[in-house]
Amino acid sequence: MAVEAGEPDDRYDVVNYTPHPANVTRARRRVARLVADWGHPEAAGDTALLASELITNAVRHGCLRDRLFRVELFLRGGPAGGCLRIAVSDPKGERRPLPRSDPGDHAESGRGLHIIGALATRWGVADRSVGKTVWAELDTSRSADA
Repeated sequence: MAVEAGEPDDRYDVVNYTPHPANVTRARRRVARLVADWGHPEAAGDTALLASELITNAVRHGCLRDRLFRVELFLRGGPAGGCLRIAVSDPKGERRPLPRSDPGDHAESGRGLHIIGALATRWGVADRSVGKTVWAELDTSRSADA
């Protein structure tokens, strides 16, 4: 459920998912819809791609069978512009995301963090008491100008 957070124009949403590949699509669609509903339809595509890469990495490398992963979306600054953050938390803190130096032309994987680095204004990893959170941010004032 979407709730307001902090300042009057801030928006926040959080959903926990089971580590099933179909939930990558569900979460990606939810994120894109919320970003558009929150006044940034121009950022919905990039946000959906960032979400897809972060969530896919969590499902493939960070999840355990009976443990949920969490997808958080936070918009600071509302429709006027500010910062949009997507954060994906999983239970495996020891599995840190590391970009591959060169995945190669024919590799079927290994490009996700390069995509995140190219699209996001900034991204990083935060430790949790159990697991980690990988996050990416978009400057929504920049995407509105594009």
